Amino acid sequence: MDLIIVESPHKAKTISKYLGRQYTVMASGGHIRDLPEHRMGIDVEHNFKPEYVITESKKNIIESMRKAIGKADKVYLASDPDREGEAISWHISQVFKLADNDIRIEFNEISKKAVLAALQHPRKINLNLVNAQQARRVLDRLVGYEVSPILSRKIKSGLSAGRVQSVALKMVVDREREIRNFVPEEYWNISAILFKYDVPAMLKCDFNDIDGKKVKVGNKELADSIVNGSKAGKWYADSVKRDTSVSRPHPPFTTSTMQQDAASKLNMTPVQVMQIAQQLYEGIDIPGMGHTALVTYIRTDSTRVSAEAQNEALAYIRGTYGDDYAPAKPNVYKAKSSAQDAHEAIRPISLSMTPESLKDKLQKNTYRLYKLIYDRFVASQMAPALYDTLTVHIISESDKNYGYVLKGKTLKFKGWQAAYMPAGENNDKDAKTLPNIKDGEDFTLKEMKAEQKFTTPPARFTDATLVKGMEDNGIGRPSTYAATISVISKRNYIEKDGKFIKPTELGETVCDMLVKYFPNIMDVKFTSDMELNLDRIEGGGVQWEKIISDFYPDFKKRCAMARFDGEKMRLKPEESDEVCPNCGSKLVVREGRYGKFLACPNYPHCKFTKPYEGYVTTCPVCGRGVSRKVSKKGNVFYSCSGYPQCDFISWDLPAPVRCPKCGGFMKQAGKGEKHRYVCLNKQCGYTESVPLPEEGADGEDK
Repeated sequence: MDLIIVESPHKAKTISKYLGRQYTVMASGGHIRDLPEHRMGIDVEHNFKPEYVITESKKNIIESMRKAIGKADKVYLASDPDREGEAISWHISQVFKLADNDIRIEFNEISKKAVLAALQHPRKINLNLVNAQQARRVLDRLVGYEVSPILSRKIKSGLSAGRVQSVALKMVVDREREIRNFVPEEYWNISAILFKYDVPAMLKCDFNDIDGKKVKVGNKELADSIVNGSKAGKWYADSVKRDTSVSRPHPPFTTSTMQQDAASKLNMTPVQVMQIAQQLYEGIDIPGMGHTALVTYIRTDSTRVSAEAQNEALAYIRGTYGDDYAPAKPNVYKAKSSAQDAHEAIRPISLSMTPESLKDKLQKNTYRLYKLIYDRFVASQMAPALYDTLTVHIISESDKNYGYVLKGKTLKFKGWQAAYMPAGENNDKDAKTLPNIKDGEDFTLKEMKAEQKFTTPPARFTDATLVKGMEDNGIGRPSTYAATISVISKRNYIEKDGKFIKPTELGETVCDMLVKYFPNIMDVKFTSDMELNLDRIEGGGVQWEKIISDFYPDFKKRCAMARFDGEKMRLKPEESDEVCPNCGSKLVVREGRYGKFLACPNYPHCKFTKPYEGYVTTCPVCGRGVSRKVSKKGNVFYSCSGYPQCDFISWDLPAPVRCPKCGGFMKQAGKGEKHRYVCLNKQCGYTESVPLPEEGADGEDK
């Protein structure tokens, strides 16, 4: 009997369905060994050799694996097809001393065809991939373990830093300060409402130029001059241009674009998106179908699609929408220069599994995300949308020629938009009949409008735009975007204002200290270049130890300078909503020997204090903070701070997200690596390992 080892039980269950009794499939639960939890575990004196130890929580699994390996005729390692998956396989091979005789198999989708094909083409473990993961792990450990204690000494205890998360924090802080320092500039919008005898609707055109030269209207005096001159003029069409514009479909999803669109269209956080997408990739129990995977691998920056999938899509498009909706040849999308392109884009495994056929068999959010992925893929393979466009340059001729522009477009052919509309786009506003206008035709002025406006600052980041910003700047990889945002949120470096992200005072203070002492680590280009170095390691172009040894000397020197400099950065006490009963001042949050407490800011004149009931997690209903409270009988319970608008309450420490399987509430259980989310619905039984991040770690989102 042959043994196949994968990471997760869900993946094992799906694969088992496709294989006969010749194979046993078991799960390792991710990494079976890692760097030690309570010491750095990097030998900087001996070429940065990492010390790997067996993960405490995996000892029972390892014993089960040892027995299964001993009985197996052949062992295959089938962890995910990326750096982290390759490293998981390598660690297993090292622990069990497996001879690397073509034991590694990989597949981009968990389907019967893909799994059987992979078994026909096993390969050796790719040590370049392993070394790229190892380099990232060592870098993150060095930064986390060296910088976090410095933060704790200079600001307050318990703080931590990470190589990637700190740069993401700086992006948020820089944007907030750009908003604060923004100086609005005045400008004026001038428009005219015109009438044409054979056009039933009024025509609105916008001021553009004077005597053919584009003019920016920056004050009331100029605006009044333009309005008065235009009112006195003769209005006519100076030029009329009709054309057809082409709107090409968007590429199929990458990890980043999936997170962005799901945030904008489905109101999901990146962490929620990845949790549900992982289920879709590994397999879900579907009535009548068993444990079934629905989408291809979800951690990818590639927009490439296999020829087989393209042909299936073209057949589906012709059958569903008609021949006109299928392009003459399959759509091919240009890859970004930074894309690894090792995998396909995210797509459905089979278009025969339509969202509508599964709607009643999937949980609501699982269905919504699957439909988003499905529709986006189908649309990406369809013909362009076509618009009829009209651009008219209109002149009011008086003392000067005041130029106005009338623009319009109407949808001529839906094309790909019949299947999918990206967030923020809407055809309804374009669905209007274009007026019949010819060169030289006259108009009658009905009304002039001049509106004073002021430029606005850039918007704060949302989950979607922060993910896009990280991708555009080369910060992290597809597997780390969600985890990075989650970590800086959990550490109270950022907070949400509605859907917008802003830094906390603590986050700004941490950012300033890191910029002062570690400018390289906080530099976007430096971080982006480091990602390119990891790609070079993966490609075999450089040894991983060389990248670390080039980085470490300057980093070590800056750590020493930061420790030597005795300057500390004091935080303003956090103000609470509670009022001191003695003097009426707002109580502030302070930290003492036994943790946080509320105190009067007028100490020592007023010495009032009381226990602090801070937020311990996020409400799974509304996203506000959840407080730990004690009932009159001494029982601990948890309630939403948004009461009475939100009446969520729980006797268990709630998980910040709902169960992806049944949609119910979950509780948090266990500590450290044993930390997990457990569904409160006993009939559901869903549980998910969510290890608490180590101090300073930026690890992969696995």
